[in-house]
Amino acid sequence: MISLAGSIDDLQHVVAELFVVRASGHASDSQRNYPLWELSNKELKRLLEEGVGGVILYGGTATELQHRCKTILNWAAKPLLLCADIEEGLGQRFDGGTWLVPPIALGQIFSIEPEKAIKLAEKYGSCIGDQARRCGLNWVLAPVCDVNSDPLNPVINVRAWGEDPETVSTLIQAFQRGLELQGVLSCAKHFPGHGDTRVDSHLQLPRLDHDLNRLKEIEFIPFQAAISARVSSVMTGHLLLKKLDSQYPATLSETLITQLLRQELDFDGLVVTDALVMEAISKTYGSAEAAVLAFAAGADLILMPEKPEEAIKALCSALLEGRIPKQRLEESIHRRRNALAKVKESFLVLHDKDFLTSGIELESSEDRAFAYELVSNSLQTVNAGSVKAIRQGVNLLRVDDVFSSSILTNNSPAICLPEQYGYKTILCHPRGVSPWQEDQQFPLALDRLGEVPILLQLFIRGNPFRGSSHLKEPWVAAIEQLQSKNLLAGLVVYGSPYLWAELLKVLEASIPAGYSPGQMPESQTQTLSSLFSPLDGPSDLQKSRLQEFT
Repeated sequence: MISLAGSIDDLQHVVAELFVVRASGHASDSQRNYPLWELSNKELKRLLEEGVGGVILYGGTATELQHRCKTILNWAAKPLLLCADIEEGLGQRFDGGTWLVPPIALGQIFSIEPEKAIKLAEKYGSCIGDQARRCGLNWVLAPVCDVNSDPLNPVINVRAWGEDPETVSTLIQAFQRGLELQGVLSCAKHFPGHGDTRVDSHLQLPRLDHDLNRLKEIEFIPFQAAISARVSSVMTGHLLLKKLDSQYPATLSETLITQLLRQELDFDGLVVTDALVMEAISKTYGSAEAAVLAFAAGADLILMPEKPEEAIKALCSALLEGRIPKQRLEESIHRRRNALAKVKESFLVLHDKDFLTSGIELESSEDRAFAYELVSNSLQTVNAGSVKAIRQGVNLLRVDDVFSSSILTNNSPAICLPEQYGYKTILCHPRGVSPWQEDQQFPLALDRLGEVPILLQLFIRGNPFRGSSHLKEPWVAAIEQLQSKNLLAGLVVYGSPYLWAELLKVLEASIPAGYSPGQMPESQTQTLSSLFSPLDGPSDLQKSRLQEFT
């Protein structure tokens, strides 16, 4: 039993267990990629000593991550939940881990070969769980259970396993089986369903007209499937469903969390909020108020409050004042400790220490073969092998932001392979070259790009914080413009299947084109290799570069 009669310090030490703060996977403060969100080592160590019970990690290499997890565990006053947002494999966030195609690729395979997709989804979960565990993580923030029913969804998009509840349900259950085999905790998100929105909750609060019948017919089905498959936790979405709760978004709504998730769907595992620093919440509620409202509504774990200490103290005050019954605290502490009992911290050492001390790579040859298989099975090409080497051309490469891009380096296949064929790279991104002019029918400023053949590579998918900015880019008109001048040498789309389908409608039958749901180097290599014709008499340099990427 937890007593509220002791000192405030004792209560804060207990309440702090229910908070998950963000830290960098890098060891040094100066290496933090997002210092506004990632605590300094001094702050992190102090909060862990004061009882904070969870850390979410971003950035660094897989080896750094394992060092980091061990350091953090040594700082902590109690057993920790250590998690990461690795929906697409450890390599999505940490170099040296395996980066897999996004879940939508499995949904596309499922529509053609369902049994194959189910086996791949289970292996997908097992691969992620194995690498997470070996690095020291005991909680994977996946699977995404949202049904991507709106092609213009700016933030879920390829993160979803499909566009109908049956596909999503079948594949997330397979994923859960694979993840569970590896002994790590899972997280179904974003309840009650973020798939039918055109607003990114990182930027503002989505408002939905769905009633309970609609939720039961579509959104709830994958969450019910995840619960049946013994998912460890459910993450709430920052969504306002005004027909169910006109005042509070789901993260802060007793109706959504307690009445629907707990009672209607009979879920008794951990409920965790989505990050409270996201502007869907932070624009309206302060750290203290958001934490108290979320806990009162039925959440067990508070993820990334802007000011953790302020939020912990506010929750203590709400308990002492009787605004929240002591029983709620006892229930949440019990659920957290039960979850941790399933993933004993000793898994961090055991045989996994060999990865750290003996130079063994985290990513096995089997993992690499699996990543290759997923890309290969989801790759689509038109007029394969017909892009030929030329004397002068442009490789026009569109990315969201080259400065924060994890998909491009100087040695990326999307840059190096086209250059071997005579296509000089021009990067199009918000802080770089703008290819546009004020002409809706002919939007590309060809005088700046050059009247030469253009290979167009588009990296576009649902991305947090980007909103719907890519929808304003006139790629359909750009392709029609290039085709009218006979300058389109080829088209590649990495990411959104919806953009790919839209552009195919206007693409001339003779144009080489390729699509991969993934954006990582493996996707770039396979897609481009399928489109280019063999070089005639390549130089030694060309041979070595081509061998590197093919």
